[in-house]
Formats: sequence, C-alpha cells, structure tokens
Amino acid sequence: MKPLLLCTDLDRTLVPNGAEPESPDARPRFRRFVSRPEVTLVYVTGRHRGLVREAIAEYDLPVPDAVIGDVGTSIFRVTASDWELLADWQNEIGRDWGGIGRDRLAERFADIGTLRLQEPEKQAPFKLSYYAPADIDSGALKSELKARLALDGVNASLIWSIDEAADIGLLDVLPAGATKFHAVDFLMRRLGHDETTTLFAGDSGNDLEVLVSPIPSVLVANGHPEVRDHALRLAASNGHADRLYCAQGGWSGMNGNYSAGILEGIAHFRPDLATEPGIDAE
Repeated sequence: MKPLLLCTDLDRTLVPNGAEPESPDARPRFRRFVSRPEVTLVYVTGRHRGLVREAIAEYDLPVPDAVIGDVGTSIFRVTASDWELLADWQNEIGRDWGGIGRDRLAERFADIGTLRLQEPEKQAPFKLSYYAPADIDSGALKSELKARLALDGVNASLIWSIDEAADIGLLDVLPAGATKFHAVDFLMRRLGHDETTTLFAGDSGNDLEVLVSPIPSVLVANGHPEVRDHALRLAASNGHADRLYCAQGGWSGMNGNYSAGILEGIAHFRPDLATEPGIDAE
C-alpha cells in the first residue's frame, strides 16, 4: 500500500471548535484511519507545544508522529517519551531575520496603535504575533510592516487570519521561509515523501500557501467562504486547480466539516485508502 503523509491544521480543521456542527462519528473514524501503519500523521498549527498537548487531551485526538507548531516556526518529531525539536529547521529559518531577534522586531512596530501583542506564551523565537481589529485593512497594514522590515533587511512573511469566535484579527510575523507551506515541504522531503504521497488539510487564511501549492490539499466544508473563493482563484492561477479539493459534505453520510472534511478529501485524492480498515463507515 502506498504510504500517506497526512498533514492537518488543528483549530476548526481537525478540532471542532467552530460554529458549525461536527458529524458525530467523524473523529472516531479519523482515529481508526490514522492508526493504519501506512499513515504518518502531522499536526500543522499556530499552537505552541503546550496548547497542542491540551488539544490532544481535550478532544481525544490521536498522538501525531510530528508537529509543525507556532505557524511553521517549530518542527517536533513526537515519540512516546519525547518531543524532539528539529534544530536544522530552526537554523534554516533563522537566516531570514539576519540576527535580529523577535523583541527588536517588536520595537519597530511599537507605535502602530492598531496592533496589540499577543500573550507571551503565543510568541516564539521566530514568531512575533499580534491581535488587530478584524475589520482592519489587512493589506495596508501588511504593506506598512513590510516597508519597515525592509529598512532592516529582514526577510519576513506576514500571515493574516481571523479568529471568528473572538471576532479579532491575528497577524504573525515569521521568517520568510517559515510558513506552513515551507515547513510541510521540508518535513515531507525529510521523511522521504513527495506530492504523490502527501495530503494537507486546512480551513483558514494562514493555510492558504499550502492550499494553493502543488501539495494536494483539502479545504474542509466549514472553512470561511471568502477563504474558499480566494483559494480556488489562487490555485487556478498557480496551475494547481487539480490539487485543491473543497469538501462539500454528503460523502459517506457526513457533513464535510472538520475531520469529516479531511476524510472526504482523503477519499477524493486517495480512493485506494477509502476502504476499511480505514475511513469508510463500518
């Protein structure tokens, strides 16, 4: 059986913490599927290590084989006894900031009144995170930040998304090479996989770079309509329309939200895996 590297976002993708309902048997079926020996499970999330562990416990999620955390700025190999931080990934992304640390970058933006630093536990060595009004002109905000970063020769990626439950904008300043896409691509190749054996699942704006990339991806049905429309346009313009699947619900009696959407995407891209013991109904 050809293997599968399954990389999935957590909040509102696998974790059912959005407003939309979850299909009752979706997570048990997901757990059964990822227990198969040919499946390697990776969580790709903005959460830090402690919050990933909380999500695993609270939502009875399977323990993954690896975690891409802090919006791509950290990669951990997970074993039964330890979370091993991949130092070579830290070294690779650190070059983009040219030795300028997170605190010095924050000083450059201290006078922008619409930005509010997120809590200390949501920061990381190569992740500077802010809250902003959800209705702000995010394009203009990012242009202002990019201009300031350019003066310091900092090569950064600015990731904008919205926490719909809290009605607040989220802005992450990362090394340019530390996006979710670059981290997934790095881990994919490190583990000996390629685009034919990898699948990504996401729901929001900070998943866009992977959703519109050559990596086969599924956007779960509860993803925001604006994200879906934007992803479809970008994937088409990038020549990757066939690599993006938008879950619709109705597959195997489920609604396509959260883990039901992930399973629907697996059935679309890897029908060879869509039979028991796997993701089809028992």
